[in-house]
Amino acid sequence: MISKALASLIIFLLLLISVFLFFSTIDFRSYFFSFSSDPSLCPNPNPNPNPNPNPPPLKIYMYDLDRRFNFGMLDHRRSDPQTLPRWPQNSGLKKQHSVEYWMMASLMYKNVDQEVENREAIRVSDPNFAEAFFVPFFSSLSFNTHGHNMTDPETEIDRQLQIDILEFLRKSKYWQQSEGRDHVIPLHHPNAFRFLRDQVNASILVVADFGRYPKNVSFLSKDVVAPYVHVVDSYIEDEPHDPFESRSTLLFFSGRTVRKDEGVVRAKLAKILVGHEDVHFEESRATENTIKASSLGMRSSKFCLNPAGDTPSSCRLFDAIVSHCVPVIVSDRIELPFEDEIDYRDFSIFFSVQEALEPNYMVGQLRQIPKERWTGMWRRLKSISHHYEYQYPPKKNDAVNMIWKQVRHKLPAANLAVHRSRRLKIPDWWSRR
Repeated sequence: MISKALASLIIFLLLLISVFLFFSTIDFRSYFFSFSSDPSLCPNPNPNPNPNPNPPPLKIYMYDLDRRFNFGMLDHRRSDPQTLPRWPQNSGLKKQHSVEYWMMASLMYKNVDQEVENREAIRVSDPNFAEAFFVPFFSSLSFNTHGHNMTDPETEIDRQLQIDILEFLRKSKYWQQSEGRDHVIPLHHPNAFRFLRDQVNASILVVADFGRYPKNVSFLSKDVVAPYVHVVDSYIEDEPHDPFESRSTLLFFSGRTVRKDEGVVRAKLAKILVGHEDVHFEESRATENTIKASSLGMRSSKFCLNPAGDTPSSCRLFDAIVSHCVPVIVSDRIELPFEDEIDYRDFSIFFSVQEALEPNYMVGQLRQIPKERWTGMWRRLKSISHHYEYQYPPKKNDAVNMIWKQVRHKLPAANLAVHRSRRLKIPDWWSRR
């Protein structure tokens, strides 16, 4: 018989062998070296890390165009192309689509000390070093200046400018090299470049939304959604002891109720919201006095109603943001600026058109929002409102710098399309599968 001592030894050896085989399958480095300074020994939480989270400013070549394409629409007297005329104070609603002006102004700014630290894009004089090309044609201002509808005789001036700018671009070897894919063209007004916009459908377009664009002209993966330029003054000294109680109106709206397309919901909302004492819903046209009154109304309201305009978006949303009035967005097809970096649910309330048109539903939901939640949204509005400021000189993370950051995000896809188009024998083979 095997002695008890020998049996115990055999059992111990078998257990030792089992433990060795078990632990030999484990990579102890992932446990003991997980906080090692050697990155090769650390598990990577992000399989596709940004190799440079703070890249240098994007290098932009801006075409030197005749002043009739841009500043000449603002000031006919100046002849110095390097002089930046001020945006006129009495421009009315033209201001809300002046994105093109502020983008051009940002590239003309020459403060060397802020070139790297506060800028997302800088102008280069040699196009061979450019990462993208900016076309400083004020297409929105052209529409607003040279005729407001299709039958206005002066509209022919707008059409001719579009013809001339296309002729200019097609002669550029840089446009020819990429077929315009790495060119940035602001078309912020929904009627901007309306006659020939299909001729620039490969370019990176800066738009307000996609309401009046065919799918083959403008879409989210290619183009940049830019905020309207707000027309009310920013609320700078918004520091009440109790912000919730200081805003006595629950829901505020002042504006045109007769709109097209999705904007017809405004007239229906006017009927639904009547009779609520804590709701201010007013039909008005934009004048200097009504804009001031609207600003005061937004600043004294907890929520600001933002239904669609003639297109899914409207300037009213950005007026609400800089007034720190929590936006209530009613639009089924709206696209929002900078949404890859900003979560609008942190400071906005969303209702579908169907929900908004259900009697008492929207107002009832707003009344149930706790004071603590609203106050958190108000604080968030204050912390992000600088992203919606257009200004000169430009400042870090303001609206224009945020737009240029979005342009940077679109360039990899543009470059991919350029490189593939140069070598493919059958350009559309993928769609033929």
